[in-house]
Amino acid sequence: MEVAHEWQGLAKKDRPSGAGRPGLTQDLGTTGSMSSSSLSRRALLVRMTASTAAAAMGVGVPRLFAKQETESPSIDRIAGETQVSRAVAGGARRAQAFRIRLKAALRELKVPLPLQISNGDETLYPNRIGSYSKGLPHDSIGEVDLPAYSSLLTAVGSMDPNDFANIPLGGNVKLADPQGGLAFDLEGTDSGQLTIPPSPALASAERAGEMVEDYWMALTRDVPFSQYGSEAVTAAAIADLNKLADFKGPRENGQVTAATLFRGFTTADLVGPFLSQFLLLPVSFGTLSVLQQYKTYASGTDYLTDFASCLACQNGQDPFPPNVVSGTSYTKSGRDLGAYVHADLPYQAYLTAAQWLLADKVPLNPGNPYRHISNQSGFQTFGGPHILDLLGEVTNRALKAVWYQKWFVHRTVRPEAYGCLVHQAVSGVAKYPVHSDVLNSQAIDQVFSRYGSYLLPSAYPEGCPQHPSYAEGHGAIAGACVTVLKAFFNENSVIPNPVVASDDGQFLLPYTAPDAGEITVGGELNKLASNIALGRDMAGVHWRSDAVQSILLGEAVAVSILRDQRSTFNEPFSGLTFTKFDGTTVTV
Repeated sequence: MEVAHEWQGLAKKDRPSGAGRPGLTQDLGTTGSMSSSSLSRRALLVRMTASTAAAAMGVGVPRLFAKQETESPSIDRIAGETQVSRAVAGGARRAQAFRIRLKAALRELKVPLPLQISNGDETLYPNRIGSYSKGLPHDSIGEVDLPAYSSLLTAVGSMDPNDFANIPLGGNVKLADPQGGLAFDLEGTDSGQLTIPPSPALASAERAGEMVEDYWMALTRDVPFSQYGSEAVTAAAIADLNKLADFKGPRENGQVTAATLFRGFTTADLVGPFLSQFLLLPVSFGTLSVLQQYKTYASGTDYLTDFASCLACQNGQDPFPPNVVSGTSYTKSGRDLGAYVHADLPYQAYLTAAQWLLADKVPLNPGNPYRHISNQSGFQTFGGPHILDLLGEVTNRALKAVWYQKWFVHRTVRPEAYGCLVHQAVSGVAKYPVHSDVLNSQAIDQVFSRYGSYLLPSAYPEGCPQHPSYAEGHGAIAGACVTVLKAFFNENSVIPNPVVASDDGQFLLPYTAPDAGEITVGGELNKLASNIALGRDMAGVHWRSDAVQSILLGEAVAVSILRDQRSTFNEPFSGLTFTKFDGTTVTV
């Protein structure tokens, strides 16, 4: 049984160091290609049919007894044959389960292996100023210790756990699970077969535009969403953003306006109020009724606005003070949204949205088979438990895809570190390739006037997390979970009686603008994804491109999982059709 031995070898094979993941950037000096033994096994897998593989594993269906009995069977024989019959049925199901798994694996094997391309900053700047280095030791002006950074490159190149254990820290805050991106999944497309475009380069006008937006997001944290454009600071932000050479935020007739300021990239993001209804409407969790009022952070309280505290943060020198909490409120401002995405559970926003959709009996997607079955309803398939459990599934897989991009492809600098470059460049301490759009912006003038430095004010005492900026975990979870919800519910359903928070956050008020009747489930789910992802920008820890590309990455993860699950159902099922974030439709 040579085939059986080869198959078992594939199943039990331990991944050799440095050979387990495809698509590493070439400047690491590795290709990530698999060993010749692994390749031969994969070639064998492609050639094998489901039936031959099943035979090799000994999971063929047991032969039924062909001899017909002519005498009355005893009670003992009846019991024995019942056990045999059950074994036969169990063996048939085991074989069918194997065929489904094999078919899904072969389909995922055919997914093209993308070329993983970084923005080149890591190679371009020998002092690593364009790369993520938080948590490693830094010198007095904030540049990373080069041997420490080299140890990080050694680890991501070899993928050896021992090399990761030897990365030195600048303080006592640990790096956030750099090996998490190397974990494999048995459902959906593997993270190494997914990719995102290079992030904007350090010296580019696009990166400068994103930084100017981040500065303005910090300066306007305490402005209620309802006041955007009608008060002085957001009006100045709109004027400044319109001067940028390369700003990727949404526009109306080519201009940033009060209706587009800090909003997401989908058409639905520009319909209705700034905040998604799913972050405002009351919701029930079983017998628990919840008003969506959350702990808020004290207005006017920002962090890392002096270089000493910023440098300590870059070195990972804990402890950091806690945020100052000041009561509860409906989410009314960027600071409130930043507080939400600081303390939220991974898929909290989408679990809340799902509970609202289920409790308010929003129609299911027209492709749901139980829309057309008169005597049954969905439960663990196509029903509430399926939907709720799937949110957790896609969350974990989206995070693995993000962590692969973060640590093994891009290692992109965080906004707070870019702010250190701006501060040192403007102060004359060092010369850095910071684009003139940042240096000439009104944003840094207002930051200096308010804080006495050119650093990016952080909403959190600890600043950004201890992992690279691109891609964004919150964004990928948003993209994956919103995709699941659009797949299971009728996205064209109109949400009745939309609301907004009062400017003090203590009440919900009716939203009565002319577009109130255009607020749909699908549109508000898209807006929810953007609110959560860009809420991290409002806190000062991410870039706009992080949010946008991560939402799309999460969508790709969820679509691949839904496709893998499609062949597992017994119900007559021709697929779920819904609208992707780019406006096209897909059936899975």
